[in-house]
Amino acid sequence: MADKLDEAARNAALSELSGWDHDAARDAIGKKFTFKDFVQAFGFMSQTALIAEKMNHHPEWSNVYKTVTVTLTTHDCDGLSALDIKMAKAMDKLAQIYKSAS
Repeated sequence: MADKLDEAARNAALSELSGWDHDAARDAIGKKFTFKDFVQAFGFMSQTALIAEKMNHHPEWSNVYKTVTVTLTTHDCDGLSALDIKMAKAMDKLAQIYKSAS
């Protein structure tokens, strides 16, 4: 089971992320990723799914055409954990690869 980040750790971790919004009510983070088209968005989701399976940590997300909306929180600890930060960083890195391939 993952441990919930305390306030100091959460604030430090969030300062390392770009474009992620903190939802204090849920103790979750969220971001919208916009791609060139549906195929690119779906490719991003497919690659993220592989990472999520390896981490055994799965995002809440939706896809409408070229936009993928993501929420990350760790249900086991009812809030943000290091797994969410690791997933957010992996998703940001993957999104940059897809966007630079356009």
